Amino acid sequence: MSRICQITGKKVMVGNNVSHSKRRTKRRFYPNLMNKKFYFEEEDRWITLRVTASGVRTINKKGLKVALKDAKDKGYIAKY
Repeated sequence: MSRICQITGKKVMVGNNVSHSKRRTKRRFYPNLMNKKFYFEEEDRWITLRVTASGVRTINKKGLKVALKDAKDKGYIAKY
């Protein structure tokens, strides 16, 4: 399973570790992903999503139905 948020689309970023002597080596920045279950009232069922912390806040702000619709329109999830 890839490390991509199903609501916001956040994914792994690449950057540099910079030492005291300014020597640079490649590193990866991982999103704060977690598997979370949400209750989808319109269909009376539970949905498990792999979301970041900001994705959870987005669901709390917009609501689950609107957040899923936006994610599907942007191509982050195929179906739910």
